[in-house]
Amino acid sequence: MPRSVNAVASRAKRKKILKKVKGQFGRRKNVWTVAKNAYEKGQQYAYRDRRTKKRNFRSLWIQRINAAAREHGMSYSEFMGALHKKNIDISRKSLADLAMNNPEAFKAIVDAIK
Repeated sequence: MPRSVNAVASRAKRKKILKKVKGQFGRRKNVWTVAKNAYEKGQQYAYRDRRTKKRNFRSLWIQRINAAAREHGMSYSEFMGALHKKNIDISRKSLADLAMNNPEAFKAIVDAIK
């Protein structure tokens, strides 16, 4: 009896991966083994960088808050320390947004903690 292989499923699996690597350079787009490796490596980078993105944004928010706080004569650490001491709970994301887009609201917060 001949060996039974599920060629339909195998082909579908390969087509799915090759469709996802469409647009890559060289053999990464059309050679199965190279494409599969490229796709898997890309997924690893995507997983890692979803976490890195969060770190990068927090860092950016801190830089923006620091710059805005220094315009009012405080460092970032002094500003955050005073915020916590006054029990003002506002996220760094919101503070950075206020510092960039609504400086008078940020100044009100600075005045409240001074």
